[in-house]
Amino acid sequence: MSEMPDAAWPVVVPMVQYEDAEAAVAFLAAAFGFQERQRFVDGRGRVTDAILDVPGGGVVMVGEGTTGYEGPRRHREHCEAARRWQDTPYIVDGLAVTVADVDGQLAKAREAGAVILSEPEDTPHGRQCRMEDPEGHRWMLMSTPTGA
Repeated sequence: MSEMPDAAWPVVVPMVQYEDAEAAVAFLAAAFGFQERQRFVDGRGRVTDAILDVPGGGVVMVGEGTTGYEGPRRHREHCEAARRWQDTPYIVDGLAVTVADVDGQLAKAREAGAVILSEPEDTPHGRQCRMEDPEGHRWMLMSTPTGA
């Protein structure tokens, strides 16, 4: 029988694959302040997986794809279908992160190398913006609506 996660382990944990997991961990730390909880390396010392704690609560697991894996940005360079469904600033198979200061967090993400898909705007669901990380995974930054 396998060991169960501790009580602090979230019920749902996003698992995102990258071509370069170590670079992804560095980006996510710089852009969002995610903190590395645990890293797994192969026999050559290359990061294969990492567990990242999300400020305010939550966990994201980052993994390095197997041979032949392409991140969304590289995949759409040669795949017309991928290019079409990514030809929108909206989140397609992405992640949403609730933050206290959308504008300030976006500035950090921009500085870390994010591609901005939409500038911050006030919506009925709170302040939001959209961006891509260096490999093309899409992220929405959002605040809780006023009064929520």
